[in-house]
Amino acid sequence: MGILESVAAQGSPSTLRPEAEDLAAVRAATLALVGHLERSDLERVLDPLMSPLVWDLAHIAAYEDLWIAHRVGGLELLHPELAAMYDAFETPREVRGEIPLLDLDGAHEYLADVRERSNAVLDGALSDRDLDLDLVELVLRHELQHTETMRQAMSLGGLLPESDPPSRRLSTTERWLSFPAGATTIGAGPDGFAYDNERPRHDRTLDAFQIARRPVTNATWLRFAEGGGYVRREWWSDEGWAWKEEYDIGRDPRVAAAPAEAPVCHVSWFEADAFARSCGARLPTEFEWERASTSGQLDGTGHVWEWTSSPFAAYPGFTAYPYPEYSEVFFGPDYRVLRGGCWATHSRVASPTFRNWDLPQRRQIFSGLRLARSSPEET
Repeated sequence: MGILESVAAQGSPSTLRPEAEDLAAVRAATLALVGHLERSDLERVLDPLMSPLVWDLAHIAAYEDLWIAHRVGGLELLHPELAAMYDAFETPREVRGEIPLLDLDGAHEYLADVRERSNAVLDGALSDRDLDLDLVELVLRHELQHTETMRQAMSLGGLLPESDPPSRRLSTTERWLSFPAGATTIGAGPDGFAYDNERPRHDRTLDAFQIARRPVTNATWLRFAEGGGYVRREWWSDEGWAWKEEYDIGRDPRVAAAPAEAPVCHVSWFEADAFARSCGARLPTEFEWERASTSGQLDGTGHVWEWTSSPFAAYPGFTAYPYPEYSEVFFGPDYRVLRGGCWATHSRVASPTFRNWDLPQRRQIFSGLRLARSSPEET
């Protein structure tokens, strides 16, 4: 008997499984996020870097249908004709505003119809053995990650509610934390959900290092910008300087408007690297960042994503799951790793082992930095 047939045999369930309740809570938050927006704002391109928000909504539905109804439940796709349009690789961002997408009503209907199928699959499972709960969790976290991406688009389009981002200030005391040389364990363990790029857990030997207790603030960043940060060639890498010159990059105007003691945000990796050089410091490797984070001594994590010096690469023994396009196709020198999460990152997603990544020129993400240095000298 298939999952849907077992539902029919049992009759309509009176309560949802916990996984379905979690999915429902996330969906309510997704719809509330865009509930104040005009239809025209949802259906247009807010910024060339980003998708129309209505694409994200329908993509969330297509992804859920693929992984819960199709892969877990064994059903045919609800709308196979939409699969390519709402596949992030088949339809890249730069063309999403030029093709005939579902309108807002169509996207809402797609979300609702897919969720009905998902609930049937979940409620029809006789036991957890009938479900791949990792795939269900993958779908839930995928939606949470897309609501952060949608906030990026809303920020670029001037559509974030006034309460976002929340006003957060850091301590004015600047301190360095020291860590001795030695082995440290990196990555997620075998139990529970984790993304493929967080595994396998393994040991790394690190040199002695120091890392700032807090992220860099807006006030400190403004001193860099006003002190020649965007004209001092010696602080920039060759690639970073070429990018800055080609696109006439200066400080993001949102920095000057933000509270002085809040962590600086919307900083690219190129800018973060230049800032660190101007301080006689560097960006931490992602392994130094994780070592310091798991010690519980870092202040201000979760305010902004924090750039690291590390390129996005596979851990030794990496196995792609559940599909190579989640992580594997991005491995290499082009992408840099960010750690820690930001104000728009759900706590279910952010963890000390979670690895985000982006191109070094990107500023649309809610990204800042924390300094590190190799010298073990006392400060």
